[in-house]
Amino acid sequence: MMIDKLLFWKKKKEISGDLLEEVQKHPVPRHIAIIMDGNGRWAKKRAMPRIAGHHEGTKVVQRITRIADKLGVEVLTLYAFSTENWKRPQGEVDYLMKLPEQMFSTFLPELIEKNVRVQTIGNFDKLPSHTQRAVQKAMDDTKHNTGLILNFALNYGSRDEMVQAVRKIAEECKENQLDANDINEETIASHLMTNKIEDPDLLIRTSGEIRISNFMLWQIAYSELWFTNVLWPDFTEEHLVQAIYDFQHRGRRFGGI
Repeated sequence: MMIDKLLFWKKKKEISGDLLEEVQKHPVPRHIAIIMDGNGRWAKKRAMPRIAGHHEGTKVVQRITRIADKLGVEVLTLYAFSTENWKRPQGEVDYLMKLPEQMFSTFLPELIEKNVRVQTIGNFDKLPSHTQRAVQKAMDDTKHNTGLILNFALNYGSRDEMVQAVRKIAEECKENQLDANDINEETIASHLMTNKIEDPDLLIRTSGEIRISNFMLWQIAYSELWFTNVLWPDFTEEHLVQAIYDFQHRGRRFGGI
């Protein structure tokens, strides 16, 4: 692949090459959202249990967070656990709920040092208490940071998000806090879980699946989409740089000419 010719991974863990230099000459996406897919298949290909893929995937989360921060990305939203993922085998779900504890136990000090702020979207209160504690500690310890926002979509589903928004709007109309005739796109957006961050400029999905899977359906109306066959545990900093390079060379007209 051309990207392999242009980039190489040095022992010092620093990306070098013509492509990276070219990307740094142009504005990067302010908000990148990623559907991290393929952990289970990665493990199956290696005759390993699915949880091994999830464990490997957390290492990629850390590496991609570092390079996104280095490149000046303002928000990185990662689809970590969907409202549909509860349907998976209980043992796998239990392991996924332990991953925030495992990851933040070692990664949180670095996030604090690098001025990264941890946030979440999703039905947080329905997560197990030990998961809530780990994530809440990460949010509390980084709440004053002003750099990259690392936004985890946990127990998140876009349709559920929109249903909740409609309910809130309906309640405000019922209590005469809002006139139904005044409802517009801004009204809906302000009631979504992402109301304090901008919509994604770039949406990436790994593993070869070409669908959105109930992720930020409202917010990605004009996002650029980038799909790759690479499974998430194999997704590298070079892949992210390639996605950003492609983004920079697309024409974003937002319905105009």
